[in-house]
Order: sequence, then structure tokens, then C-alpha cells
Amino acid sequence: MRMRLRGFVYFNMAALRPSQLFQTCKAHKTLLRNFSRFRGKRSAPLSFVATGFTTAAFVSFYQWQKKYKTRGVIPILLAKEDEEAGQKPTPRSLTYREMRFLQFASVQYNGQIYMTPQDFLESVTEEVPRPRIGTTNLTDKDMEQCLKHTPSRRKGDNKLFRKLHDKGIISYTEYLFLLCVLTKPKSGFRIAFNMFDTDGNQIVDKKRILVLEGVFSNQQQDTAQAITRKNLEPIPDTTLLIHFFGPKGNDTMQYDDFSRFMENLQAEVIELEFMEFSKGLKTISEEDFARILLRYTMLDKSDVEASVERVRSRIPTEKGITFEDFQQFCHFLNNLDDFTIAMKMYTYADKSVSEEDFQRAVMVCTGQTLSTHLVKTVFQIFDSDGDGHLSHKEFISIMKDRLHRGSRVRIISLEI
Repeated sequence: MRMRLRGFVYFNMAALRPSQLFQTCKAHKTLLRNFSRFRGKRSAPLSFVATGFTTAAFVSFYQWQKKYKTRGVIPILLAKEDEEAGQKPTPRSLTYREMRFLQFASVQYNGQIYMTPQDFLESVTEEVPRPRIGTTNLTDKDMEQCLKHTPSRRKGDNKLFRKLHDKGIISYTEYLFLLCVLTKPKSGFRIAFNMFDTDGNQIVDKKRILVLEGVFSNQQQDTAQAITRKNLEPIPDTTLLIHFFGPKGNDTMQYDDFSRFMENLQAEVIELEFMEFSKGLKTISEEDFARILLRYTMLDKSDVEASVERVRSRIPTEKGITFEDFQQFCHFLNNLDDFTIAMKMYTYADKSVSEEDFQRAVMVCTGQTLSTHLVKTVFQIFDSDGDGHLSHKEFISIMKDRLHRGSRVRIISLEI
């Protein structure tokens, strides 16, 4: 992500609809980082920009606004390219993923913001980042020491990011790429990999993987596209590039290596989510399973609690959801597009579906069978009237929010 945090642009809070303002506040609960360092109205440089709003943040903002007599404005980021081109800075739409990246990224190097491996894991498993003040500026020596900890592909496993912790950097483009890794089935990555395997030898080099990352990141719009255009410039080594292609960048990677990395990353995130609720046990409760499924969706808190209460009342004797069942269900979610097609084979005129129809559709799109208890639990979460059926369209819509961790619908426009 090549954005230098040199200046401000202001947008009118009144221009935001109440729902947008609410989502802004809801999604960003961290304190305004380092906000007290601001000394001027428009030109004072900041080492970073805060993205969270809590009650304390609103108090800070109110006092700042009162002091400088600027009504209804909040500072946001500008892409550096406008500044360098000598153009008047223009406001950009800030997507949920961009806000998420800025909220969790904790380090800077040469004026660019990066995530650490731990930052990335937190961004996909936590609602808000751990408390910290600003971002850490890395020196050349820091970067050298940081990247020295990067293991080779042969040593990669499903604990790679946890082992690296804060010893590594992840760019914004790589962040988008990793999010795609988490949400795609293996078949989709095989197709993408083969597109860049131009000679059919099942080998990809560093140059080709950079193009592959660009394809995934170009799914984003507005500001993200402006960011990814910077890929045309020389790209500094990152943890992923060294992990894939070695310190000198001249190693090559086969599809099996790439596939193993994808599987390991998906397994690592799934395991972290499960461990958060299992607390060392081999199972999580059906209620916690419901909370995991619904916490990244746009459902109101009251709707989420109503679903949890249904599970509590309809499954009074806790049997628990095993890690294997949870992992299998997460893999099924990565095949939601195929599931949508399969459901059309079993339903007519948008009729609701039974547990048996649901199971058959899962088998068609994944080749696997979910446990009977898991399917029953899913139905208790979504079957509001208790007739033993659920609306597959509503289920798919909510689960797509879950799969994309809310970013599918949380796009907040910032405008003058």
C-alpha cells in the first residue's frame, strides 16, 4: 500500500447518512491514535491517521473541533499520487477493507504502511485491534532483522503466521490477496495459477506471482485500484515474497507449494477462530457456533441474539461442535457459489429447503457430508418459525457476509 500520510482532506459528516455514520462508529471502536499531536488546522503532518471511534474519541474530536472552529469534519487519508502529481487532492471512497487495513496495520517503512503477520491474523479474527499508540517506524536495520526470520516454503505450516508474530511485513496488496486465499475453494486457485503458468510446466516465478496478486487485488474499486496501480513500480521485499521465492527472489514455486500455503493459511485462521471459543476444549457450544457464524454479518445485534436464543431453547442438551465439523463447514462456505447453483436444482419458486435438501446440495458442491448434528444446529440458527425449513436465499446472503467478513456490504463513502 503506497500511501504516505502527509496531509488531510475533510469531509462533511452531515453528508453521511445515519446508517453510514452508525456503521463507521460501530466498525471502529479504537481510540483516535496520537490525535493530540495535531497542532495546525490543515497542514500539520501526522505520522499516521486514526480510524476508530469510541466515546472517548468523540470527546477528543469535539474538543479539537471546538478549539479550531472546524464544524463537522474528520481527517481522512489521501493517496500520495495526487500530491506528487501536483494536482489538488481529491477525496476518495474508503472501502471497508481499506479501513480495516489501516485500523490494524502497526508498522511503517519508508513512509509506507504494512501489517505484521500478527496484525493480519487479528484483522480476520477480531473486531478491533489490540490497544497501541500509532505505528512503529522501521529502520533499514529493523527491516533486515525482521525479514531474516522468514522461513522457507519447506518449513511452512498451519502455524506460520503465529510463529512469525510481529517479525514480518505484509503490504496492502498482499492483504487483499490473503483475504482472497481465505475465501476461495481450491478449484478457483488452480484456475488462477494455471492462467499464469504460460508454458504449462506448473512453475511460477516471482514476477508472475506479483501479477497474480494484482489480479486478486483488482477486484477492489476506487482507492484500492489507485493503490494497486503502484504495482508497476519496484516492489520492496516482503515476508511473503521471501517465503515464496527466497531471499534473492530467484526461486520458483510449483502449484503444490502454492496449494499447501493456501490450505495452511485457511487452517490457521479456522483454528484460531475455534480456539477463541473452545478455551482449550475439543468442542465449542452450539451457541458459540452461532455467534461465530453471525458475528461478521450485517444482522442487528438483536437478530443475532434472537438466533442464539433459538439455539439455546431448541437444543437444551449441549452436544457441542467439534473442530473437524467446524473446519468442514468453513470449507463448505468457500463453495457458496456452487451451493447456490446446487440449491436451484432442488427448489422451485423460491421454496424453503429441508435438512435433507440442504445435505444433498452440500454433497453436490463439496463431495462431503456435514454431520447431522451440525446441519440441525445450522437450521436452528436460521429457521425462525420452527417449521424445519429455511430460506436458502437468506442463508446464502448472510453466509456471504460471513465469508467475506462483512466487507461485501460495508463500503463507506467519504465525500465533501
